[in-house]
Amino acid sequence: MFSFKELTAQFTKHFNTAHFPKEPQSLYAADDYFLGLGGKRIRPVMCLMGNELFDEIHDDAWQVATAIELFHNFTLIHDDIMDAAALRRGLETVHFKYGSNTALLAGDVMLVVAYEYLNKINTSYLKSIINIFSKTAKEVCEGQQLDMDFEKMQNVVLDDYLKMIELKTSVLLAASLKMGAIIGGAGEGNQENLYQFGKNLGIAFQVQDDYLDAFGDPDKVGKTVGGDIRQNKKTFLLIHAMETANAQQKDELGQLLQTNPENKVERVLQIFRDCNVDDWARQLKQHYFDKALFHLEEVAVLSARKKPLIEIAGFLIQRDY
Repeated sequence: MFSFKELTAQFTKHFNTAHFPKEPQSLYAADDYFLGLGGKRIRPVMCLMGNELFDEIHDDAWQVATAIELFHNFTLIHDDIMDAAALRRGLETVHFKYGSNTALLAGDVMLVVAYEYLNKINTSYLKSIINIFSKTAKEVCEGQQLDMDFEKMQNVVLDDYLKMIELKTSVLLAASLKMGAIIGGAGEGNQENLYQFGKNLGIAFQVQDDYLDAFGDPDKVGKTVGGDIRQNKKTFLLIHAMETANAQQKDELGQLLQTNPENKVERVLQIFRDCNVDDWARQLKQHYFDKALFHLEEVAVLSARKKPLIEIAGFLIQRDY
């Protein structure tokens, strides 16, 4: 059994190859540039781990993992356009460097190439993999639309936000594990439990992400905390604060969201603390983490085979950066 770190190194070496033709160079240079920015490779490695949980890693798992990583990067190119983001990982985004029209096409063709990799796998489970991949791709788009819709809404309830996070973030993690499990020969019950493990882990991961943006150590997080607050993003923290704050706190929060005083982050964080949002977020994260581990426990394989997944799950939601 390989650790997440070992599989990440193997996948990175496997993935660092030419995925696109040379011409037209004006299009494919944009794709090569974006892939060159790197990434954590969490989702494709989860696919490999889903396979290895049941059997030795099959060549087809590498094809599906590559498709997953290309799809993920396709979504990031389009996300940057929609967010009008100038930087990703400290470097120019594709649409800033190559223009929005080329960036759109670069993302589109990346998705097409992802399907080309899927079509290389064994026909015995090709249809199942394609169905899961396509369903997940549609759900991610739905989640992104909900996220944009929420930006225009004054109030968002927690259940709606959870659904958005599930679609935008969690389902791809869950599907990656399930597709790997299918290739590894897992039965339907094991596939579903692994999917639920990934979905709940993804939600816990997002709660931790929201928490670190507000309460993380800037030296460890690597950026100034409070970015979500400055951008008035609807996060787990803000939604819970609006649901639990008293009338005076709600009025102040409303004013802070409509203006940008110098002490905005400091004041919002104080309201968060006064409403015990920090403690609530830690409890919510633990709730979804426990649900994830419950479903992993239900997977009918030797406990020793689950160890790499338990280790990476713990790292993802206990990280402080």
